[in-house]
Amino acid sequence: MASNNFGSSKELFERSQKVAPGGVHSPVRAFRSVGGTPIFFQKGQGAHLTSVEGDRYIDFCQSFGPLILGHRNPEVQKAVLEMIDTAWSFGACEPYSLALGEKIKSWIPFVERLRFVSSGTEAVMSLARLSKATTGRKYLLKFNGCYHGHVDSMLVKSGSGLAGLASSDSAGVSQEIAGETLVAELDDEKAVTELFSKYGSQIAAVIIEPVPANYGLLIQRQEFLRFLRDITKQHGSLLIFDEVITGFRVGPQGLAGLWNIQPDLVAYGKVLGGGFNVAAYGGRQDLMDWIAPSGPVYQAGTLSANPVGMRAGLTTLEQVEKNDVYTVLRSRTAMFTKEMQALFDKHSAPFQVAHFESLFWIHGRTDKTIRHLSQIPEGQKENFAKLFHHLLQQRVYLAPSGYEVGFLSFAHTEAVLGETLNAFDKALGVFKA
Repeated sequence: MASNNFGSSKELFERSQKVAPGGVHSPVRAFRSVGGTPIFFQKGQGAHLTSVEGDRYIDFCQSFGPLILGHRNPEVQKAVLEMIDTAWSFGACEPYSLALGEKIKSWIPFVERLRFVSSGTEAVMSLARLSKATTGRKYLLKFNGCYHGHVDSMLVKSGSGLAGLASSDSAGVSQEIAGETLVAELDDEKAVTELFSKYGSQIAAVIIEPVPANYGLLIQRQEFLRFLRDITKQHGSLLIFDEVITGFRVGPQGLAGLWNIQPDLVAYGKVLGGGFNVAAYGGRQDLMDWIAPSGPVYQAGTLSANPVGMRAGLTTLEQVEKNDVYTVLRSRTAMFTKEMQALFDKHSAPFQVAHFESLFWIHGRTDKTIRHLSQIPEGQKENFAKLFHHLLQQRVYLAPSGYEVGFLSFAHTEAVLGETLNAFDKALGVFKA
């Protein structure tokens, strides 16, 4: 077993706690869910990360999803360096966002107009405002187990009932704001029907991650998503797909294209920027034309469509297309997760692995497909934390939470995956639940 020396990371984390809240700039990085000292990384290449201690890890976090080609893909790096040699921000019109926008429209016909922004949160925030403006309605309907960024109206949870008006899920989010969001459980058509019966004429939009992947991998039934499409049409509400994770990750048209379910509006991010701060929202032209300067819904951003991110995003999509990345990753992920499950069984470990295209999630054993939060087996946090640290000893880095998913990239070759499976075998050999 390899030994870990986190001395440099420990010293950096102690200093960082005097600079940033909790020592980090996004909560999960603090290792609160798994315990121990967060590892500080200094280099990424392909499927690997190198820590400040000089240790090399196989990385399945991949920056939480953007790096579908792996760290520092040579073609993306070349495009970015060429752009930086010219400029890195204009705050004006430029041809690079046009090129990426036209590429997206050529892939996704239902995106008739789109607007680039800098984060998925910004995209969702804009869609929430847009949907209320275009419909003249008050409520948004979301689902427990879906994450839509740190937008105030999305930082809510179910109230006292299983479905209905939401309550705040964060300090600083007033009950007045939370009260304009309705919350239902995933995969519960009855609850959604009841909400529409009560509030239907005032529901502006239903928003959902079509494959929720922020609180585990909660793979939904196609029938449930089609039901949402039908009931929103019946009541004159909009359907919003938050495809920040699944967009350009599960296929060229995201989940909407993969399952042929067309939303009215959609949010993209992560893969779209190839590792840079790029997101977008788009959809029907008659709705998007409400966005300023075409219409009265205001949204703006200093770094929106920054040329470096645009070049990175366009090159990423070009490389995905050129290398048939979706087909390759579908095959590799299926093989990898099948062999991983065989190892869990071999060692009688309390784990199963679920996967969808190039996403995977390790969870407790169950005889059900986990579609909503209440189906997640007990002990998820504790058991995953133990496995996480055993895998660190074997130089495998997963996202530091049992509720985060893992990502394969094109750089995770069969050889890298074989090395990973050997590491799992060793880690499970000493694992004790």
